[in-house]
Amino acid sequence: MKTAIVTDSTAYIPKEIRDQLNIHMVPLSVVIGNDTYQEEIDINTTEFYDKIRKGGALPKTSQPALGKFIETYEQLAKEYDAVISIHLSSGISGTLAGAEQAGEMVNDIDVRTFDTEISCMVQGFYVLKAAEMAREGATPDAILAELDSMKQTMRAYFMVDNLDHLHRGGRLNGFERVIGSVLQVKPILHFENKVIVPFEKVRTRKKAMKRISDMLQADSNKFNIKATIIHANNENEAIAWKNELQATMPNVEFTISYFGPVIGTHLGEGSMGLGWYKNN
Repeated sequence: MKTAIVTDSTAYIPKEIRDQLNIHMVPLSVVIGNDTYQEEIDINTTEFYDKIRKGGALPKTSQPALGKFIETYEQLAKEYDAVISIHLSSGISGTLAGAEQAGEMVNDIDVRTFDTEISCMVQGFYVLKAAEMAREGATPDAILAELDSMKQTMRAYFMVDNLDHLHRGGRLNGFERVIGSVLQVKPILHFENKVIVPFEKVRTRKKAMKRISDMLQADSNKFNIKATIIHANNENEAIAWKNELQATMPNVEFTISYFGPVIGTHLGEGSMGLGWYKNN
C-alpha cells in the first residue's frame, strides 16, 4: 500500500525538507487588514513580523477551505492508496475537522487523520516520522501506531512576552488565573487536553527559560531525545539557547524552528518554545 503524508503549514517544516520527504502541505492563512496571505506561500515569517511591527489591528487567522483538502486528496488518489493527514491541535483550530470532512467526501483513497494536540515543529516531529515510515513502505496502521507511541513522551512548553495576543484571539484558557498584578510575570504555557493553558508562573523571562530547560534536562537523564527550539523572530536568542543546552545535554539532538505567521499571530514576536520527545 502506498501512503501519502499531508500536513498543514503550522508544522513549519522547511520546503526543501517537505520536497525531499514528499510531504504535502495545505496552508492556513493570516489576514492583515484587507489582505489575506497563505502562510509559507504568500508570506514568510520575516515579512509577517515586519508588517506587524508597523502597527494596526491584530491580524486574524483562518483554517484552509474545505476545497483545499478535497483538491489535495483527489490529486493524491491518482497515485496513492491512502493518506495520513496530520494537523495542529483540534482544540485551537478547525483544520483537523476540515481534513476529516474532506476525507469522507473523496473516493478512491483511504484518508486517516491524526490530531497532534499541539502545533509548530513539535507537530512537525510527527509529520517527519510518518513521512520516513511511509517512504519505507509502512502501512497506515503501523504509522498511526508509531505516532500514538510518540505522543506518550511528547512535551512542549513556551513563554510569551505579551499575553494580549492569546487572550484576544481566544486561544488561552485560564487567562485571569495567571496574570494578577505583577507586570513581570512570565507564565509558562503548554497544551493540555488539546488547548493552551498556563503551566506555571515565573517572574522573569530568564527564569522561565531556565525552568523549561530543567524539565528537558530531567527527561534527558532518562533517555535520548529529539528537541526543537522555537522562536518568534528572535533567532539569535534561539541559537544562544541551543548552544547553552547542547553543552550540558549531549544525548539531545537539537533543531531550531520558528513560530510562523499563523501561530505568531496568537503568540506575538519574541516568544520562545522548547519541544521534545523520546528518540528511540
